Amino acid sequence: MTVRRMLSRIVLQEDLNFLLTNRVPRQLLTRFMGWFSQIEQPLVRDLSIATWKLFADLDLSDARKTKFRSLHDCFTRELKPGARTVNNDPTILTSPSDGIVGACGQIAGVELFQAKGFPYTLLDLLGDPALVERYRDGSYITLRLTSSMYHRFHAPADCDVHKVTYISGDTWNVNPIALKRVEKLFCKNERALIETTLTPGGQRILLVPVAAILVASIRLHFINVLLHIRYRGPNVIPCAAHFEKGQEMGWFQHGSTIIVFAPKGFALCDGITDGKQVRMGEALMRLPRG
Repeated sequence: MTVRRMLSRIVLQEDLNFLLTNRVPRQLLTRFMGWFSQIEQPLVRDLSIATWKLFADLDLSDARKTKFRSLHDCFTRELKPGARTVNNDPTILTSPSDGIVGACGQIAGVELFQAKGFPYTLLDLLGDPALVERYRDGSYITLRLTSSMYHRFHAPADCDVHKVTYISGDTWNVNPIALKRVEKLFCKNERALIETTLTPGGQRILLVPVAAILVASIRLHFINVLLHIRYRGPNVIPCAAHFEKGQEMGWFQHGSTIIVFAPKGFALCDGITDGKQVRMGEALMRLPRG
């Protein structure tokens, strides 16, 4: 057994994993990691990336560059041109990121799930009654980004972004172990609500990037602030940005979760089920017929 596989088996033991990633000073550790990861010193960089490779299946073959200034530079790497194929069918919403599909399906009124047996409500997550009504009985897909994945996210369709709402919060780990133990976890963590309107068509799609331990920073190209646990507002940020399908919108500083919401009438594409690994640009949801 390789050293990496042995370490992974140890760390993935549920009790130990939960202890190591949650029963620690999460916000302090997140701030430290934000500072440490940006140190541009070759020895620190090389040792950090080597340690990362011990615990994760890090594949840099599709990265635009292979020499990085820092650990952070590696986390937020760009892709080689053509590394992802974007489904160009106008009736399809594509995955905004690489990820593993978590809980997904139709919203039962205003209730949905973070994991089996762990429900939450739209109001818990969004905090806005108008948004709750917009997505009542709609569809949702939870996409979990692991630490070794490509961490940038992209427009799921041609769309306009007109508002971002930032909700400060905690930095719980969002892995499956924590999702089975911490009720309403997504509703506790730092997150952003990115409101989009499809063009043409006018349907309203909501993207909710949820930050987590060691992450807690969300960078969006179309606003001039970094959203993180020390950001003090304003919480509602009007904006006016247009994106073509597959165009990059922003990134996480590490890895986390994006929840995609669509109104009633949208349906999950064939094969989109809990546990499926998807890549940015692959089919995720289908627009209503007619």
